[in-house]
Amino acid sequence: MEIPSEDDGTVLLSSVAAQFPGACGLRYRNPESQCMRGVRLVEGVLHAPENDWGNLVYVVNYPKDNKRKMDEIDAASAVKIKRGFQKTSDLIVLGLPWKTTEQDLKDYFSTFGEVIMVQVKRDAKTGNSKGFGFVRFTDYETQTKVIAQRHMIDGRWCDCKLPNSKACPDEPMRSRKIFVGRCTEDMTTDDLRQYFMQYGEVTDVFIPKPFRAFAFVTFADDQGLGDLRNK
Repeated sequence: MEIPSEDDGTVLLSSVAAQFPGACGLRYRNPESQCMRGVRLVEGVLHAPENDWGNLVYVVNYPKDNKRKMDEIDAASAVKIKRGFQKTSDLIVLGLPWKTTEQDLKDYFSTFGEVIMVQVKRDAKTGNSKGFGFVRFTDYETQTKVIAQRHMIDGRWCDCKLPNSKACPDEPMRSRKIFVGRCTEDMTTDDLRQYFMQYGEVTDVFIPKPFRAFAFVTFADDQGLGDLRNK
């Protein structure tokens, strides 16, 4: 059963109770831990996990003295939250080439949908790009689609995600990028590429400029990276 959300993305407990008399809350299975977790309830208002109901199935909670069997509850009280108006958020774009401009960023992301805002973060003193930026879309579905895939911008693979999000759909992409510390100034991208090719296909090598003694190496997939991360 679908239950509509309010304009701010919350769900009234009364809306749930209207369909499931006696309901006192909702719970869902955490995709990461696979444990059941309760939805936060404040003064009769249910708040979405991580500010997004997502495509999860929610189960209705009843008071402990309710005599229904758990299998009956789970079968009969599965709830899917129907999104009302979903607001889009600023997405952070990581790994931008130094040469990428805001117009380049807008041109690229406009192929997915209408862009409200783009920004390339720059050093206040030098005006040089810091290697990351932000983009915001008009449509929530466009935002979801952009987060879920890889992006080749000006010849470099870039990550696009919600800032400070703990669980993002692009997690598999991020797991293919490793941090390489203690680099020496004479190391080149070719040196790193040649070395790490023994662990899998290397799609990108990024050494920050000016030199900062570290680099990032991105692989085509995560096969064989388990042993590498333990070194």
